[in-house]
Amino acid sequence: MALMKTSKWLIFLVLFPALFCVRATVRAQTKSTVVEEIVARVNNEIITREDLERSRASLEGEVRDECASCTPDQIRIQLEAKDKNLLRDLIDQSLLTQRAKDEGLKVDADVIKRLDAIRTQNKLPSLEALEAEVTKSGQDYEDFKSQIRDQLLTQELIRKEVGSRIIVSHEDIEKYYNEHKSEFVRPETVVLREIFVSIEGKPEADLPALRKKADGLRDRVLNNGDDFGEMAKRYSDSPTAQNSGDLGVFQRSQLDAKIAGKVFALNRGQMTEVMETKTGYEILQVRERYQAGEQPLDKVEPEISNKLYELKMEPSMRTYLTTLREDSYVQIKPGYTDTAAVKAEPIEEVAVTPEKDDSKKSGRRFGILPKKKSGT
Repeated sequence: MALMKTSKWLIFLVLFPALFCVRATVRAQTKSTVVEEIVARVNNEIITREDLERSRASLEGEVRDECASCTPDQIRIQLEAKDKNLLRDLIDQSLLTQRAKDEGLKVDADVIKRLDAIRTQNKLPSLEALEAEVTKSGQDYEDFKSQIRDQLLTQELIRKEVGSRIIVSHEDIEKYYNEHKSEFVRPETVVLREIFVSIEGKPEADLPALRKKADGLRDRVLNNGDDFGEMAKRYSDSPTAQNSGDLGVFQRSQLDAKIAGKVFALNRGQMTEVMETKTGYEILQVRERYQAGEQPLDKVEPEISNKLYELKMEPSMRTYLTTLREDSYVQIKPGYTDTAAVKAEPIEEVAVTPEKDDSKKSGRRFGILPKKKSGT
């Protein structure tokens, strides 16, 4: 979508960007067994050096994307600051995924919806085509789905166990507003969200039905009182569906002139008609509208609430993760550091031979054993 603005998820992506792989790779080579270097064990899961390097490469790509104008030295400084927490974040992810599974959380329907959003974003005609592309890239498709499932499980756990316990009072919001009024002097802007019905890869004969679907979704919001965000989450084909269709904040100059003319003529809560684009049918809703100048409190209250929520989220997350660590068994190989360690026993490496390869229960298959305590 030409006007789409990537938005970060307020909880998960801030803390755990692209750190969803917590697996070991074991390869058979002639008659011997080649085992990845294990850097940490988190209960019954392991984190390998390859996992760490993959996360490091992903982090470097993110830093370069976010700071395209940075000098090499500036990028290096940012990487060094974040690199020290890579193992911590992988351990965090493992702990959260394990706890979500222990709690019996289910996200199967959300996994299918996320896969379909990825398919739409990459302009692929079917989920089978998505599977083919993932396989062509060298990644196992089941692993790909498992990573998405783990991400969604973690998000759901965080909402349930952490987010639901964070309270931002009106007094907190009012205090922040009075102390930061200069932040709320702004040009004319709108906050937009969308419902998008894709026609990509669809036969001509299907277009009337797809247009009828888009008209029906708009009618449900307009005449039945259905929530726009909920409709977007359930029926939109855009990747923004996972965030209730949220597109972000826009000034007139940031939008196509025709679209700007339509949305800036609307008030809060109003929608455009169904608009035809090259790739589908689009409905935009003005979630909030700000006139130029200092914004009144009632206009910016949701924004301040979200900001204060985020400020409380990170320390709350670290407290929750500390609790998970205290309830878990975490081992770290000497030479590696978990910057959030509560208690950790170092991994003692042992030789791996084909004869020992059937010792799955003891951990020798993966080349690790708990370090013996003195006197035992």
